[in-house]
Amino acid sequence: MAVQELDWPVQSSDLNLNEHLWDEWQNSEICIRCTNMEWPNDQKDQCIPKIEEFLSYTNDVISVVLSSISVLFFLITLLILGVFISYWDTPIVRANNRSLSFLLLVSIKLSFLSVFLFLGRPVDITCMLRIITFGITFSIAVSSLLAKTIMVCVAFKATKPGSSWRKWLGVKLSNSVVLFCSSIQIIICMTWLAISPPFQELDIHTSPGTIIIQCNEGSAIGFYSVIGYMGLLAAVSFVLAFLARSLPDSFNEAKYI
Repeated sequence: MAVQELDWPVQSSDLNLNEHLWDEWQNSEICIRCTNMEWPNDQKDQCIPKIEEFLSYTNDVISVVLSSISVLFFLITLLILGVFISYWDTPIVRANNRSLSFLLLVSIKLSFLSVFLFLGRPVDITCMLRIITFGITFSIAVSSLLAKTIMVCVAFKATKPGSSWRKWLGVKLSNSVVLFCSSIQIIICMTWLAISPPFQELDIHTSPGTIIIQCNEGSAIGFYSVIGYMGLLAAVSFVLAFLARSLPDSFNEAKYI
């Protein structure tokens, strides 16, 4: 049976009803509403699935750019790590706190790879993992920098005769700093996941005829706590690095500030 559009205007609260209803019977007043996941075709005679939009791996320019940059810097970090491991037992590597430097390079590598969790069709598990993974790996990286800066400050103070700072020299202090700072971020992330974790969200209202598949962060407090803690760690590391920039240490990365 041929299907024709209604010849009388119908209005809804948000859109012209003719845009999302279709006439099932010729010259009939019975209209069937399309489901939230569907949209009428151009002839308004049947419902068709809406177009799904999300940040794909290859179809978006920004995705390709982010992926390329992440892979490039991952390979650069991997190369540096390979050189570092090759000279593992040399005096210059041993003097530069091998364990912290190794942990720093590995965490930076994982941070670069975490960008791929933000690409592709979001599902609940990727929504939960993307901020959590980046937050923890980035916190470990910044904590390693913070620990290295603290060790430089302690080593400089310990060079003075009779200094009480000598007892703080060693790997225990640096490992404790990294463990403590990283544990706080892990606790924040686990609390966020336990109370109100991120989940997949379908936005059917922003763009007519399109379903925007995105992640809802769940708890805004949890999200901003993770981001805020990373900012706090970075700020503390910068302040200590700035104060230690003039220390006469050959292995003080902060001296270039």
